[in-house]
Parts: sequence; C-alpha cells; structure tokens
Amino acid sequence: MAHVIPHPTVSDCSGPLHPKAIEGLELFNAGHYWHAHEALEAAWREETGEIRHLYQGILQVGVAYLHAQRGNYDGALKLYHRCQHWLAPFPDECRGIDLAQLRADLETVIAEVRQLGPEHIGELDQSLLKPVIYRKD
Repeated sequence: MAHVIPHPTVSDCSGPLHPKAIEGLELFNAGHYWHAHEALEAAWREETGEIRHLYQGILQVGVAYLHAQRGNYDGALKLYHRCQHWLAPFPDECRGIDLAQLRADLETVIAEVRQLGPEHIGELDQSLLKPVIYRKD
C-alpha cells in the first residue's frame, strides 16, 4: 500500500530550507543529479514533518532526469510517477522553491521522453533539463 502524504500546512512551507537541501538544489542546478540526490536524501533523513517529502520529491525529479540523460526510458518514467506522488500535496511555492515551474519543466522533459520513446531517448535535448528555481534568502 502506498504511503499517504498529509497535505502540508502553511507553516511547513514557510520555514527555511534545510542546509543539505540547499546543497542538493545547487548540485541539481549544476546538473549533478546523483550528488544532488545524496544531499537531498540527507536533508530528508534529518528533517522532521511533512516538508521532508518535498525533498524526496525533488531528489526523485533529479533521478528521473539522470535516467533520461543515460537513456533509461523505463527508469525516467518510473521516477516521474514516483516524484509526482511526493510533490502533489505541496503548493506552487514552498520554502521559496518554485514548484509550479519545476512541475512544468518536468512535464516538458517527460513529454519529450515519451515522444522519443525507448529507441530514441538518447536524442533527448539536454537543454530541457532546467534548474530548480528557489529563493536564496
């Protein structure tokens, strides 16, 4: 049975980002998706409350991008579905992260992955892999 994520409260989204989450976002934005995964996972493990699921969702977006880069069609789609589960409960902006833009960018990537199919995923336009936009307060 899938883990059900309660809807985050306003206070969940108004706090500061965990330092490891900031590190993970910077690594993500540099295209270092595996290292971003490690930093965001550290934030997920140390964080309490529902906000930890935000970090899990973002790290899975990075892994979906990594699979797409490496030509793993099935892996990209699997992680796409998985990260949606974690990100869905959060509003369009949370802890300064523009989740609306992240979701839109992810949808663009996955639409391209699907159009290319498993035979041509290696032709993915790498410029579609956009950074996470967030406030660096």
